[in-house]
Amino acid sequence: MKIAVLASGSGTNLQALIDQLHHDESSGVEIAVVISDRRRAYALTRAKEVGIPTYVVRVRDFPDRDAFDAEISKILDKHEVKLIVLAGFMKLFQPAFVRKYRNRIINIHPSLLPAFPGAHAVQDTIAHGVKVSGVTVFFIDEGIDAGPIIAQVSVPVFDDDDEESLLKRIHSEEHKLYPQVVRWCAEGKLEIVGRKVLVRES
Repeated sequence: MKIAVLASGSGTNLQALIDQLHHDESSGVEIAVVISDRRRAYALTRAKEVGIPTYVVRVRDFPDRDAFDAEISKILDKHEVKLIVLAGFMKLFQPAFVRKYRNRIINIHPSLLPAFPGAHAVQDTIAHGVKVSGVTVFFIDEGIDAGPIIAQVSVPVFDDDDEESLLKRIHSEEHKLYPQVVRWCAEGKLEIVGRKVLVRES
């Protein structure tokens, strides 16, 4: 299955996908393209080092967000992408884009959704004094971090945690969970029933 990874930053989740899936012929997963909205995103370097095509698509270069989405869509279709994997991609898609790729866009979030959606999840977790945080992988819908949840892993929050220490443990779990979910997608194991996502064994 050909996938696209969209990233805005350093690309640690992209690296996990490269190491665990792209380089494993038995996974059935090929990262066909990496797209970023930032020219200096280190994710682009990670992709180029292993020969994955890369593109930079910036909002500022288009008249509106629909045109931005259309350019990304054109790249995805050119590379025959079946699954879109968001990995720290800090732009929201318009409803038309989400409808076109319904149930084909997944994202990862550093909290146990629906708790602490948005861009400051780890900071909010620390500020609220909760005892358990975690990682959520979910399908994108028209809301913000609101789509059907595919998988979650809990991460304890310790009394002496700060944002950096908690995020480090969260990232460790992300790098295991995200490749697993992408593998499930490639194997056709996911079934969406209402808001529930079922993982079939065969």
